[in-house]
Amino acid sequence: MEKSELIMVGFEIVAYAGDARSSLLELLKEVRKGNFENVDARLQEADENLNLAHQAQTKILAEEAAGQEMELGFIFIHSQDHLMTTILLRDIVTDFIELYKQKEEK
Repeated sequence: MEKSELIMVGFEIVAYAGDARSSLLELLKEVRKGNFENVDARLQEADENLNLAHQAQTKILAEEAAGQEMELGFIFIHSQDHLMTTILLRDIVTDFIELYKQKEEK
């Protein structure tokens, strides 16, 4: 894979992970206010974007595993960081949702 293609995949991953991150942070704001109406839909929206980012990542992993040489640049490495931290954010937001729900029930 050429470096320019890898850069584009990196941008794709950053875009999808960024959209997921935005959805998760907006959801957390709503949950803090006690609004639990759209939790499942917002989590699904974030998951769809994370899945798209993961698919792009998997494409690169499969090509490298098949022996294709790749010249990784900073943009692709940055995309991996973006994806990883957004996946972690999703787990944390899910825990916060449960905590806020418990708080509301009391």
